[in-house]
Amino acid sequence: MIELVIDQRRKDLGGFEVGRVLPFAKHRMVGPFAFFDHMGPIDFKPGFPRNVDVRPHPHIGLSTVTYLFEGGITHRDSVGVTQEIKPGEVNWMTAGRGITHSERFEHLREAGGAMHGIQAWVALPDGMEETDPSFHHHGPEDLPTYQGGGMWARLIAGKAFGAEAKVKTHSPMFYAHWVLQEGVTASLPAEYPERAIYVAAGSVEVDGHTYNAGQMLVFKPGDAIAVTAVTTATVMLLGGEPVGERFIDWNFVSSSKERIEQAKADWRAGRMKLPDADDQEFIPLPETPPPAPANPMS
Repeated sequence: MIELVIDQRRKDLGGFEVGRVLPFAKHRMVGPFAFFDHMGPIDFKPGFPRNVDVRPHPHIGLSTVTYLFEGGITHRDSVGVTQEIKPGEVNWMTAGRGITHSERFEHLREAGGAMHGIQAWVALPDGMEETDPSFHHHGPEDLPTYQGGGMWARLIAGKAFGAEAKVKTHSPMFYAHWVLQEGVTASLPAEYPERAIYVAAGSVEVDGHTYNAGQMLVFKPGDAIAVTAVTTATVMLLGGEPVGERFIDWNFVSSSKERIEQAKADWRAGRMKLPDADDQEFIPLPETPPPAPANPMS
């Protein structure tokens, strides 16, 4: 039933911690999901420094999916979009052949408050990796929601549970948000070959074992999975059809290592357009560590 349990690895992004879950060495992707970060939870004080903001940076070959439980982020990108995202909404940005964007915490900086959410990357399938870049914002009205029997559920993207979100995706997939009250059991269907759940808050029981916030359970193909809330729990569900091997280097995802090297060269040389509202700063390409010296005794 359970193929692998992945514990989040906490990373400091400069005054703001995230829990990195995917990619993981033993299981790099789940369906098309190539990256999964748990942002926060954190309480910001008014006037926190600007170095917490994510400065402009590039992507290729993927769609970024931002979904918040609490807080707010201002998105700016090189196709001319500036968009505030609030809890329960979806920012879906398709990088395709190349896009740059930033993420700012302007409203939180003014008033202070909690920040808590998930940032995911969905790899584009073969034939779509070089599509035109685009951005789409979706409010709760585009996301099917269910409530009853101690369960609240929202389909963020894709198709599942007999519903379909009004979010354009590029390959068969699903992405959902559950809130389960203590003692409630819900079922993850077996309709996709690759599936996982991530416990964002609380604890759940699966197959007689308890799992806690910060853990992702990757399931084998086959039967439906029963998930029981040990405490009130927030659970993210994700997966879909695999898109094939993908290479990840910094912010770039591609089926071709050569394409990633080209993207790195383009960013280094300033050939990728910055967001119009953010053209004064950017994140430079990380330095490649020098190769280890040869061992003269070998």
